[in-house]
Amino acid sequence: MKIIHRIMAPLTALTAVAALTAACGDSGGSSGSVTVWMYPVIADQRAGDAYWKQVEKDFEAANAGVDVKIELQPWDNRDQKVATALAGGKGPDLVLLGPDQVPQYVRNGTLAPVDAAVGDARTAYLPGAVKALSVDGKLYAAPIYHTVTSTLYNKKLLDKAGVTTPPRTWDEIRAAAPKLKRAGAAVLDYSASPEATLNLNFYPLLWQAGGTVFSADGKKAAFNGPEGVEALTFLTELYNSGAVPKSALTNKNVVADQALGKQQAAMGFTNVPADAATAAKAWGEENVIVGLPLQGRRQVGFGLPGGLGLNSRSTNKAGAEKFVRFMIQPERITSLTKASGFLSPRTDVAPPAGDKHTARFTEALKHAYPGEPNAAARQIMSLLAAEIQAALTGKKTPKQALDDAAKQADDLLARQR
Repeated sequence: MKIIHRIMAPLTALTAVAALTAACGDSGGSSGSVTVWMYPVIADQRAGDAYWKQVEKDFEAANAGVDVKIELQPWDNRDQKVATALAGGKGPDLVLLGPDQVPQYVRNGTLAPVDAAVGDARTAYLPGAVKALSVDGKLYAAPIYHTVTSTLYNKKLLDKAGVTTPPRTWDEIRAAAPKLKRAGAAVLDYSASPEATLNLNFYPLLWQAGGTVFSADGKKAAFNGPEGVEALTFLTELYNSGAVPKSALTNKNVVADQALGKQQAAMGFTNVPADAATAAKAWGEENVIVGLPLQGRRQVGFGLPGGLGLNSRSTNKAGAEKFVRFMIQPERITSLTKASGFLSPRTDVAPPAGDKHTARFTEALKHAYPGEPNAAARQIMSLLAAEIQAALTGKKTPKQALDDAAKQADDLLARQR
């Protein structure tokens, strides 16, 4: 079995260099090998091992003379490891990338376009998936799956409160809140833990209000504009009235053992297909409703494609492109979505028959937004998360909290120019 799990124990500098060389090795121009860095998109490790082993066998059976080596990497320190490997000229031929990674690797010349490998299949993709992984009109990672978040409702709680139509807009959430409070439940679960990603809590509200995280040139924070203040005011008002549970302060973007999973809140707004399955077990299938993303000034939810990026220094680009063409075939996309629980970035791949929840999440893909790529994005998330907590706990007004976070963000962005 050629699938390799990377060792995460600390290494000396000399050992680290040796390990990186061993992990990446010869890109395979003379031997006909192709190295792929894959990540745990299949949560169950044993199932993932079996899946990628079968991919290797299937690809090699269809492409004589090309030996593919799929190396499973950990999510931890992913950006640093990929950047170091690609910049050092020792990276894999192909690596799984997200939209936030592509622009920086294109800028430093370590990615090559994959347009030739994708070819006419480009027209079968969701336009948003192609756009998210492109720079200046060129596609730099071939989409193989797509994530999306949307709303999840507990029909039992809504019925108990007399809310006959699941809230789909901010105004409808406000209107439903007192009814649910009288029935002993919060209207909306939220995850404000500093460990939670803002892509799954505050940013969707910001985007729904019509705002952005960064200015158009990416050099300044923009989340403290009127749209951001409106979004955080909406959130704090719900929290202060009990319409968002107090447990939100420690929620880390999970359903089980939190207010939504324990039927203490009637809805979540950044949920994934796996959450619907979790809810069905806890509430009963008949009480699970999956809706589309919430509507503010815009109707938008977070979701992003994952794609195979081609190392510009690969010595076997022809073999790597063959693997890309193999992985983007409809039957292979279908196989990966079934194994991973993610969705298809192609419009010609249907969700599993009879799975009404996945079909609804697939419908939500047209509203998916991948966020705004910026080298400082994750650092700024940590700055902003602390200020959002300050607003929720009444230590600052929404305007003060966002302005304070923006000042820190602008200082950080200025230092990185």
